[in-house]
Amino acid sequence: MSRLLATRLQAAFNVVNQVLPMVYSFTEIVPVLQTAIGPMILISGLGLLLLTMTNRLGRIIDRSRALLDDLESNPEHYVLRINREVSILWKRARYIRTAILLACLTCFGASILIILLFLGAFANLDLPMVIVVIFIASMCCLSASLIFFFVDINLSLEAFRIEMESHDRKRLIMETRES
Repeated sequence: MSRLLATRLQAAFNVVNQVLPMVYSFTEIVPVLQTAIGPMILISGLGLLLLTMTNRLGRIIDRSRALLDDLESNPEHYVLRINREVSILWKRARYIRTAILLACLTCFGASILIILLFLGAFANLDLPMVIVVIFIASMCCLSASLIFFFVDINLSLEAFRIEMESHDRKRLIMETRES
């Protein structure tokens, strides 16, 4: 049994050596590493963007739960305001979820680019059109992600406007009582 396993492992190793020749010197790998730096930096930046987006999603969920917890105990005019805010929060959650998905797809595309760059260099694969298509698709995903992120920010201002309207009504009531 172990002899059969050793024979199969040796055969697999021989196939890998034929498909991916060994790197014989440091100077052969340096240009590939230099080319791969761009997508690696993109992945790093995407990590920060994803951190920001997931924090926003968490805040949206927390705010929705806080508003819905005391829904029944509030007067009807507050319930209407809360329902308007929760509706906006639901839209925001969907937009930020889409933005996160697109940012993850961008990260995935950058990872595939790095793999293809190394395979192209060390397996003598000539894949310029595949690399170009993946790069363009990744940049389109990133652009769309940022658009959804911007829409989320605008919707958060709309929810804040609803809260400010309620505050203005309270302020007017307080001013008329003082007069």
